[in-house]
Amino acid sequence: MQRPDWAPDTIDIERPSVARMYDYYLGGSHNFAADRAAAQAMVAAVPEAPLMAQANRAFLRRAVHHLSEAGIRQFLDIGSGIPTVGNVHEIAQQLDPRSRVVYVDVDPVAVAHSREILAGNEQAAVVQEDLRHPEAILAHPDVRKLLDLSQPVAVMVVAVLHFVSDDDRPAELLGTLRDALAPGSYLVLSQASDDGRSEDERAEAERVYRRTDSPLSIRSRAELTALFDGFELLDPGVVWVPEWRPDTPESAEDAERAVFMGGVGRLGD
Repeated sequence: MQRPDWAPDTIDIERPSVARMYDYYLGGSHNFAADRAAAQAMVAAVPEAPLMAQANRAFLRRAVHHLSEAGIRQFLDIGSGIPTVGNVHEIAQQLDPRSRVVYVDVDPVAVAHSREILAGNEQAAVVQEDLRHPEAILAHPDVRKLLDLSQPVAVMVVAVLHFVSDDDRPAELLGTLRDALAPGSYLVLSQASDDGRSEDERAEAERVYRRTDSPLSIRSRAELTALFDGFELLDPGVVWVPEWRPDTPESAEDAERAVFMGGVGRLGD
């Protein structure tokens, strides 16, 4: 397979990447044959996967809009993925051009394209780092330069925790981030859940993602709720993402086919 100009030499284009599979679900063009084959296998197992990737993106948009209206002007988006329409900085800076955003992703394609998009935007930056290394994220010069951690920050961990295994102690990772935040900060969290799914669907989804660089760790609503430790959940709590403050009652109707659960929590004063 010929390597396109935008693909860094360091990446293996023959192995599926979860970031590029997600790009495919969202209708993007920064993916390879291996990514498309794995994504299509996932769709065969869970036909709603592309629809729910779009629903998860809409959840992110609604959450950023809500937090911007609540006065948040700083966002740390960890596991931001390959840029597509409706990035955090587009939403937040449309509401207030002073909003500052730092994107974090481990995937070099996602980072390279984010840098292209953010060129000339002094209020936004991108860092190549892993959620599994929260201390490195918090200490990164670009994070320290752009975000004032003594003031409220919204930490976005959207559609990424299902790639963090229990062995990586996700509660501790989030706790490290929480302990670095000022009162009035927020955590926006979503991940794949198996609530209401059959064992066959779960097993097939896990089988597909074992082909990638990030196997799945699917969690229940109770497990995801527990990860908001230290935060006060906003209504309606942890729900299927179409149900989280939908734009219209009709837009929540896809909840019964949802793959992702999510919620937003506030760090008390």
